Amino acid sequence: MTQTASIFLSLSIALLSGLLLSRLAKQVKLPAVTAYLIAGVLIGPFILGALEIPGIGITKEQIDGFGLISDLALGFIAFAMGNEFRLAQLKKIGRQAMVIGVVQALFTTVVVDAVLIALHFLMPDKLSLPAAIVLGSVATATAPAATLMVVKQYKAKGPVTDMLLPVVALDDAVGLVVFAVSFGVAKSISTGAVDVLTVVLEPLLEVVLSLGLGFVMGLLFTQCEKYFHSRSKRMAVSVTFVMMTVAISCLKFTVGGIHIGFSSLLACMMLGTVFCNICEVSEELMDRADRWTAPILILFFVISGAELELSVFADWAVVIIGIIYIISRSIGKCYGAHISAKMTKSNPNIIKYLGITLLPQAGVALGMAIKAIELGPDGAIVRNITLFAVLIYEIVGPYLTKVALTKAGDIREEGRTSAREEHLAKKALNQ
Repeated sequence: MTQTASIFLSLSIALLSGLLLSRLAKQVKLPAVTAYLIAGVLIGPFILGALEIPGIGITKEQIDGFGLISDLALGFIAFAMGNEFRLAQLKKIGRQAMVIGVVQALFTTVVVDAVLIALHFLMPDKLSLPAAIVLGSVATATAPAATLMVVKQYKAKGPVTDMLLPVVALDDAVGLVVFAVSFGVAKSISTGAVDVLTVVLEPLLEVVLSLGLGFVMGLLFTQCEKYFHSRSKRMAVSVTFVMMTVAISCLKFTVGGIHIGFSSLLACMMLGTVFCNICEVSEELMDRADRWTAPILILFFVISGAELELSVFADWAVVIIGIIYIISRSIGKCYGAHISAKMTKSNPNIIKYLGITLLPQAGVALGMAIKAIELGPDGAIVRNITLFAVLIYEIVGPYLTKVALTKAGDIREEGRTSAREEHLAKKALNQ
């Protein structure tokens, strides 16, 4: 079998396994995203992929090659989240979302840092001080992909959902800055040298430049869309600009000793925000883009499941520290959201349930963990604990998000019908 045939067969099996398992998940009332992740684990390098049969399962080498799909999927997820920043919506909840997004993220960092630094003194040979500090900043990140998929699958609508998506987006922006500062401090402790550029300037530049890139691309997108009138071509323009923004976001360069890079999540989110606030037909185009990206998102989650490192369970220290990290982060997210929502006099359901919906963690946290590898042995600890936490959060988090949104009344199970049922009902009427 040729390499191309093997790749296509692996991707088709990944897609099919995710779809089939989502049917089983529906029977036990689990979100589809959880099924996709479990499917990825089953066909990944630790189970089916370990057999190394061409086309059956996903090997470690193939996962590295599938990075293109993950980058593109995250770009479309961020683009869709930009839809939540319409000015009309921000006038209602903008101040509350800003306060909640910042306060709960910082509160979570403080809680996790305090717990893990205390743990460092109890287990200094297993958890170093730099690793504890970095893990506190990694805790800020929430997985926008899993959250958005749950909201879309169940067509969630209500005050908690309206607040959730902007807060998740802000969460990652705050997280990038907090991580860069914490990483700079941790590096200073490890090397004994303080680098102000790394600690302060570079993270701020990344956020500002990413938002600037997204703003410019959003203006160009809006102007370009006017030249096309058919739905298919306008949708193609949407795909083109998301791909182009992701591509430019991958550029990294150094100017005068300052490392300059972009966050594709922030850039694509701003792309969507600008487009949705300027283009009169943005809602229709966003809806069509969602349909086009559905298979890509399924593949993204199956591949994400395959990336989960089951080997982290082999080290008892990682398991213990990981469990403590998960508990302290969960407390930080839930109480941080509760306190900040109460401060802003938000809807009672937001105060009660928002924190639970912020628990999923994946892409952004893993990106931070990969960056932390620069710390050497301390970075390896951060990576392994983050991998352990992501494994647990990604499988349990979407279900908890669904439960919280259901209890808040944003998800209504009754009266939902499938597209097949609607088609058959129409056919019966016509006869």
